[in-house]
Amino acid sequence: MTKLALHWKILIAMLLGVVWALMSGKFGLNEFTLDWINPFGTIFINCLKFIAVPLVMFSIISGVAGLGDISSLGRMGFKTLGMYLITTVFSVTVGLLLVNVLAPGKAGDTNTRNERRLSYEIWAFDNQVEIKDGKNLLATADSSLINKVRTGMAADLEKDEYQKAMEKKADVDANKKQSPLQPLVDMVPQNLVLSLSDGKLMLQVIFFSLFFGITLALIKTERTNRIKDFFEGMNDVFIQMVHIVMKAAPFFVFCLMAGVLAGAADSFEELIDVFIRLGFYSLVVFGGLMAMLFLFYPLLLRLFGVKISYSEFFRGLSPAQFLAFSTSSSAATLPVTIDCVNNNLKVSDKVTDFVLPIGATVNMDGTSLYQAVAVIFLAQYHDVDLSLYQQLGIVATATLASIGAAAVPSAGLIMLMIVLESVGLNPLWIAIVLPVDRILDMCRTVINVTSDATVSAIIAKSEKL
Repeated sequence: MTKLALHWKILIAMLLGVVWALMSGKFGLNEFTLDWINPFGTIFINCLKFIAVPLVMFSIISGVAGLGDISSLGRMGFKTLGMYLITTVFSVTVGLLLVNVLAPGKAGDTNTRNERRLSYEIWAFDNQVEIKDGKNLLATADSSLINKVRTGMAADLEKDEYQKAMEKKADVDANKKQSPLQPLVDMVPQNLVLSLSDGKLMLQVIFFSLFFGITLALIKTERTNRIKDFFEGMNDVFIQMVHIVMKAAPFFVFCLMAGVLAGAADSFEELIDVFIRLGFYSLVVFGGLMAMLFLFYPLLLRLFGVKISYSEFFRGLSPAQFLAFSTSSSAATLPVTIDCVNNNLKVSDKVTDFVLPIGATVNMDGTSLYQAVAVIFLAQYHDVDLSLYQQLGIVATATLASIGAAAVPSAGLIMLMIVLESVGLNPLWIAIVLPVDRILDMCRTVINVTSDATVSAIIAKSEKL
């Protein structure tokens, strides 16, 4: 067992968690599962949550500060960052379009939708989170349904208490008049400590990190170099913390899967529905990634006048793509990516040595697309409607959070928790998409590497290199 790769151990643990959930439902052990097994899954989520915010902050600061003197980056630097921003925003947009049109998380059965919606409302009320799209299911649902969900959620709420809270919030919202530029105002923190402590204010943390990193890059002294070393060291520490937590992931994942499924599915039929939804979700993510890989990037090359054939591009980049698929790490693939782009795509090392390391840090197209699809899927699964404004918030958060996504396996899972919290959804829901995360992680890393290579070729063409 010890010789197995970590992802195989996690997959086995997931399977055992599913089997345990089925057995506990059949033999009436759900209460035992929720009381004695599920808490370890919650501990796992909590560990990832307290790592996530500082990891993003230190990663962005060290990455931006490591770009060098911002004022001397010049034309190539701004072209590179601009192209990476364009590809990332486009990938998120593709993900949102696909998941909204195909709706993989929508359940057909009314009772199933009500149960999932009610579980979300209980969590939202308990955590003082705004209830999405104004439904008051907890205040109007049948008491038997509420008791059933309470058993799974271990919550103790009263319908009339919920109703009063919703009415009070509606009065507050009615009296609140916001400027059209309020989203821009909300990005700038008033108090950094408060922003760091609230997952819904992640954009404020990202704004501070970008501002701090740029300022640090503008100052080149011995003292500021020590500050850069500090942030790079802290970034290394938090990445190592992720590795340590992931070593124990098989045990935690078993507990998480067993607990979540024991609370979410009371029968084999309900569990099958969960996996049908999950399969549909995986196809949507995979379809979006393949559209980016085989349509968007070749079209982008053609649009910017890069003279390289379709087959030549993929043949030249295939060693890096295969390595990215097997390692799920764009950082580990970086040396091979540089070699492929230099020798096979004939891009000057003056470009690759500058563009590709930046891309491995800040350009995560596949991860961003996956986050957009996953968040909307999970909202659909729990019968939560996200407005256009909230989905635009997902675009902004996913795009900026991709800058802080460490180029290591499963980093996208931590970023997904951040995006979920930023729109007021339960980060514990990542357990639902966890069974297929590894294979999708491998696929989205291929997209990240291909995007880096595409931007390198475009920059080289524009710089005549």
